[in-house]
Amino acid sequence: MYAPLDRVIVKHPHDAFISQAHLNDKWETFNFSEEPDFQEAVKEFGDFISILEKYVANINYLPASKEVGIDSLYAHDPVKFTSEGAIILKSGKELRQPEAHVYKHFCMDKDIPIIGELTGDAVADGGDLVWLDDRTLVVGLGYRTNAEAIRQLKEMTGHLVDEFIVVQLPHDQGEAECLHLMSFISMIDHDLAVVHSRLMPVYFRKLLIERGIQLIDVPEDEYMNLGCNVLALAPRVCVMTEGNAYTKQKLLDANATVYEYKGTEISYKGTGGPTCLTCPVVRKKT
Repeated sequence: MYAPLDRVIVKHPHDAFISQAHLNDKWETFNFSEEPDFQEAVKEFGDFISILEKYVANINYLPASKEVGIDSLYAHDPVKFTSEGAIILKSGKELRQPEAHVYKHFCMDKDIPIIGELTGDAVADGGDLVWLDDRTLVVGLGYRTNAEAIRQLKEMTGHLVDEFIVVQLPHDQGEAECLHLMSFISMIDHDLAVVHSRLMPVYFRKLLIERGIQLIDVPEDEYMNLGCNVLALAPRVCVMTEGNAYTKQKLLDANATVYEYKGTEISYKGTGGPTCLTCPVVRKKT
């Protein structure tokens, strides 16, 4: 989650949002808080990519597809990558489930190994899977990821993981909202994380502290502005959305390098920040 990024997958607004007319027709269906401005979204995404390009050698773009909707801009959720290849997921949001099929064929076209795929009643979003380190995987059990998915993921990753930790997620704002494990934790280094403690189970917060991880606690107003959605480009090098001055300063105080971009048109309802826009494929060994 924090090693230097070498290869990522993203999706351009041209291929996800399509046009202003398409957004006008679809934004309510996909539960966006308001209709995005297409041209502004394209500009903001360009600014975000210009930051990625400073650190990431290989940026792959998902293609446009009539099978998927405007949520496909958030490339992180349909798949999770391991050191051996991809696990194809199936979103707990039914409208997003076709994205897995598109992702599977994308991986095959790019010669990315696929080590597993959720089947049957299993549903999971990539935002509910967090690597604390190379051998420790944390999975959130909530509205987007169910017990059957956790059972299958544990089986698929058994040879890759020494510790598989399940975290019960809170109801928070309800089933229709998007609360992921990554909604309240972003790893910035092996010993630094941005968190929103109000949503964290006590045992999980204590576990992080016992492991020597410094926690930067995001205040409520900045949490609602995606202040907890921070992408590590390398250890203590990160990118976040503008308007989170307290969290940014705490990161700087922890000797982190912080990049910002305006993300008002490519985010909604507490998600869609930099970690959602990117799907890390390969992180270099540190």
